[in-house]
Parts: sequence; C-alpha cells; structure tokens
Amino acid sequence: MPFNISTCARPNILALEPYRCARDDYKDNGTNILLDANENAYGPGLDLTPSSGKQLNGETESTNSNIHIDLQGLNRYPDPHQHELKQLLCNLRNTHLHTQKTLTPDHLFVGVGSDEAIDALLRAFCSPGSDKIVTCPPTYGMYAVSAQVNDVGIVKIPLDASSSFALDTGKISAALAEDERIKMVYLCSPGNPTASLIPKSSVQKILEHPTWNGVVVLDEAYIDFAPPDSSLAEWVTEWPNLVVMQTLSKAFGLAGIRVGAAFASPEIAGLLNNMKAPYNIPNPTSEIAVQALQPRNLKVMHKHREQIIEQRDRLLREMPSIPGVGRFLGGQASNFLLVEMLDKTSGHASNEVALQVYERLAETRGVVVRFRGKEPGCLGCLRVTVGTEKEITRFLEELRNVLDEVFAGKVSRPSKSVEEEREREASGVVA
Repeated sequence: MPFNISTCARPNILALEPYRCARDDYKDNGTNILLDANENAYGPGLDLTPSSGKQLNGETESTNSNIHIDLQGLNRYPDPHQHELKQLLCNLRNTHLHTQKTLTPDHLFVGVGSDEAIDALLRAFCSPGSDKIVTCPPTYGMYAVSAQVNDVGIVKIPLDASSSFALDTGKISAALAEDERIKMVYLCSPGNPTASLIPKSSVQKILEHPTWNGVVVLDEAYIDFAPPDSSLAEWVTEWPNLVVMQTLSKAFGLAGIRVGAAFASPEIAGLLNNMKAPYNIPNPTSEIAVQALQPRNLKVMHKHREQIIEQRDRLLREMPSIPGVGRFLGGQASNFLLVEMLDKTSGHASNEVALQVYERLAETRGVVVRFRGKEPGCLGCLRVTVGTEKEITRFLEELRNVLDEVFAGKVSRPSKSVEEEREREASGVVA
C-alpha cells in the first residue's frame, strides 16, 4: 500500500520529543511517596467526608460535606461558557492592589489545565514554520513541546542562575527588537523548577517594549504558594498584551479535574474562546471547580497551603544538616524546592550524585523526586515537591540513607556514555 507515515505526517511531529513524567518510569503502587510532580499532597481543597470523600448520586456519605455532583444530568452537554466558574475566578483575583479596574468573565478563557491555553495561544498568534516564541530556561517543558507541535521556533534566553534565576529583561528586550517574528514571551512565576517569583517591574519592562508587537504570557500555576497578593491576574485590565495563566491543580489540590484559566483582555480571551472545542469542560469538572471556589472550601485550601508552607520551611531547616546536601537554588515561592546534591570529594554540585540519589530513592525506597541537573544553572539539582509531614519525615530519612550509600561507594558507577544517557532520559521528564 502507498501509505508511509514517515512521509505523510508533519516532520516536526515525527521529530517531537514527547511529554514525559516521572510516573512513566516509576509507577505508583499505592505506597510510594510522590514528591515529583508538584501536586498537593494534602488532597483536594474541598470539605469532604473524612472517611473516603467518595460521592453518591446527588448526595455524599456525610451531611457535613457540601460537595455534590449531578450524575443525572450527564446526558446533556455541559455549559459551553462557564460563566459562574469564570465569575468566581474573577472574584478570587479582584484584589484591586494592582489596578482599580475589575476583572469580569469577559477576561477569561477556561480550559483543560493550563496546557490548553498554552497551545491555544500558540495557534492564535504564531504562524507555523515562521513565527517564534521566547522561553527562559530552566522552565516548564510544555512551552517547548507545544511550540514544536505547532511548528513554532523557540528563542531561549536563560534565567540568570547567578542571581536566583532572575529574568534577563535586557536580553529579552534586545531579542524582541531584533526579530519581529517573535510573537510571544512565555514567563513562569513562580518559576518551575526555580520557585522564583518574577518581580512586577520586570514583567512591566517587557510589556512596555517600544517596538514589539507581541504578547507576554505569565504562567502563575504556583502563585498561591507565593506571598499574598502576588498574582498579576487583574493587571490584564491594564495591559492588552498580557495573558496570565492559572490552574486549580496546585494549591487547590485538584490536578485530577484538569481545570486551568487564562486571564486576558476581552479581545484575546474572545479569540481563545472562539477557538476552543464547544464543550471543553465537562459538567462534573465544572461543578467541582465551582464548589472549590466557595468560601467553605477556600478555607480548606488555605489550611492545606499553610501546612505545605510549614513543611517547606521544615525542609529548608533540616535538609542542610544531611551530608551531601548543598545549596537551595532559586526562590521559595512554591510548593517545591530546588536543591543541590554534592560530590563527597570535591564538595561541588554533582549530576552523578544527583542522578544516583534520584534513581535509588525511587527504585529502592519508593520516594519519587525529580532530577533537574541538565537544565541551565541546575547542575547536580533535584526538585523536591513538599509533601505531608509524614512524607517529609520519611523523605528526609531515606535521603540521608541513600546519600550515605552513595558516598560509601555502594552504588555502581557506569561508563561516561551510559551516565550521560541516563541523565538525558531523567532530564527529559518535563512534568
């Protein structure tokens, strides 16, 4: 037959390095401690039944819970506009600290996680095979994956690792002035994996570029772990070229329902809403999201956030006492930390040690973290998600034991080529 996928499919898709997460390599058997994907280990930000949280049709296992899902209505398509959900998201971010203007549902696109917005923005503003975006590594890997899917070029302007991974606004501005094909700048604040918050003034420098006709996309997935009122979501009412993405996956502990939002000018939000599938948010998903934004459940989210911050501070205090643990790099504005693993002899950050710790924790101890040592400025680094008090206690114990084994020479040392391949595979995880 004439079909040949290698000549039929688009070349950029054939060459695509797929999205990978640590769960591809280390499956959860129900006993693992999962400190790899920046999930909320304390569970959903919902006032659920303590026993199991399972829902019945139209009622819950306990009258003390206010979470209801209409299973009888599943024969109908969901609301395509999600006005109630959008209004509640606006209420959450209308702090009036950055502007006196008010966000309305017209400023919002709601999608399947932030990833739908990342992709939709590329399709809206970038012509395949011609236009480009700016990313600032180390950063979230899906910006690059989505760009490659859409055949969009990537201009990489690394963060300044010598200054807590600060944004290099000078180089970004110069790139925007030199290349009119750059249509968007993707920024992550707090950064992933850096946990550094981008100052408002740095974002403004790019927004007010005198010649550039493009969009600044500010990814605030972890913003609720940052100092209060750090979000610039309401600033989209002032800047028509600003898009602020957020998610319910992190602080709200709702990664399983996949809800993300993009705050933007009504014009940009209108483009994104025009492009989306007609019923992209399922009814049960929308119902859970709406209830998560009610005062009673917001209290649960705030309590979980406080517990995460408490355990984050504990990691900052206790990890440095473990031999082989080096500096914390970046910032502390998220539910994870970026930390060096050190070579015993030189005392310097070591990818070999970090990789061995990463693999041995997962394979023999059931503790999954993330190896980030191949990213710019992250030599020898692991990214550790903040877990529950019990999980952090076990993590600290297992980390100490594994480092003791590595330093005692109990872990085999592969050839340089094998080591490099293992580092490449571990670094290929972008979740």
